[in-house]
Amino acid sequence: MRRIYALLVVVIIVSGVLASGCIGTSETSTTSTESPMPTNTVPLMADSNGNVNTNDLQSYINSLPAEPLTDAEKEGLLFMVEEEKLAHDVYTKLYEKWGLQIFANIAKSETTHVESVRMLLEKYNLTDPTANAGIGEFQNKEIQALYDQLIEMGMKSEVDALKVGAIIEETDIRDLQGWLAQTNKIDIITVYENLMMGSRNHLRAFVGQLENRGVTYESQILPKDEFEEIINSPMETGSGMGGKP
Repeated sequence: MRRIYALLVVVIIVSGVLASGCIGTSETSTTSTESPMPTNTVPLMADSNGNVNTNDLQSYINSLPAEPLTDAEKEGLLFMVEEEKLAHDVYTKLYEKWGLQIFANIAKSETTHVESVRMLLEKYNLTDPTANAGIGEFQNKEIQALYDQLIEMGMKSEVDALKVGAIIEETDIRDLQGWLAQTNKIDIITVYENLMMGSRNHLRAFVGQLENRGVTYESQILPKDEFEEIINSPMETGSGMGGKP
């Protein structure tokens, strides 16, 4: 939760000081030359647009035994399903406002991310906090406050909206890293690694859109060297079930 609180402070500051930049009209695809970054040995089932192959993922998760979860693992799953929903909901609203195709594309991708976490909630009999939630509705108060802040920022201009996208993806990567450090369950690790690969591709796409508009985006959440390593590398694509250990 402290990561979200820290981001709230960042967003408030960023929203007041970021320049609007020079807005262009062209958009890039979220797909480029595919050359995966090194990762661990769990199967990666996301494509270069960040869409997770949920059928293959479900099959793999079902093949693994359900082991007792720690409180931290339960907390992580409940947190991440709402954070992935936050990304979907923000992009949906920003597409309605600005009509940029990148928001529609990545909102669709985020649907597969939400579904991926829901697989684990069902497997471990955890109540899904997003089950009956509408757009922009969250049980976690920090996530609710973050959603409100990001929407406020994203409604200012197309450039601010794209920066919101980059901030969300940076946050997602950082939070997934934190929860990964607190689990040894292969099914949870697999889901988180797939979501993180998708988020890296989404981050590259948003930064690319900003560059097309003459705007240089600098990391707001991740360490500078990690951020630059991501954006300076090509889009990733998973190897599917063949990549499992």
